[in-house]
Order: sequence, then C-alpha cells, then structure tokens
Amino acid sequence: MRCVIARYPFDLTKIEVEQTMTGITPEPVTGVSVTIDHRVYPVMQVGEVITRQNRRDFTVTEMRRALTRLGFACHDARPVASRWDAPGEDDALGW
Repeated sequence: MRCVIARYPFDLTKIEVEQTMTGITPEPVTGVSVTIDHRVYPVMQVGEVITRQNRRDFTVTEMRRALTRLGFACHDARPVASRWDAPGEDDALGW
C-alpha cells in the first residue's frame, strides 16, 4: 500500500512492517501506540524504524493513519494519573 509520510511516498505492507519491527525492543509508551505482533510500540518509534527518517520529520497523525490503513490496531495515549488520583494516597497522607 502506498503511504505518504513526511511528503515521501512509501510502499508498505503489513508483513514488511512486522518483519522490520522483529527484534526491535519497544520503548516506553508515552503517547499514541500501535500493537505489532503482540508487542506495543510508540507510533513514532515505528515510524522512525520503517521510514528511516528522524521523528521530527513526520507527525503522529501521519503514522497513525498509515498504520491503521495497513491493518494495525492503534491506541490513544492513556491519561496520566495525578498524584491525587493514586489509590490509597489519602490514607498515606493521613487525610
């Protein structure tokens, strides 16, 4: 499938992306992520690996669109819990 990422056309297939990501250790997920072969990767890490471009050259939206069109499941970033949302925090503070 032809995908345009950072104004460059790429002919990608789901199998090629899976093979390219084999052996790549997922970085900690802090934003939008994608599941590839039962592993969860940050979308930007996958984009950098498969396009060989710097992460500053493309956007999360471009990568998410391309990966979704290829059939991968993308996930929104989880909301970050504040320290006041932590369970049992009130008890530890004596409130």
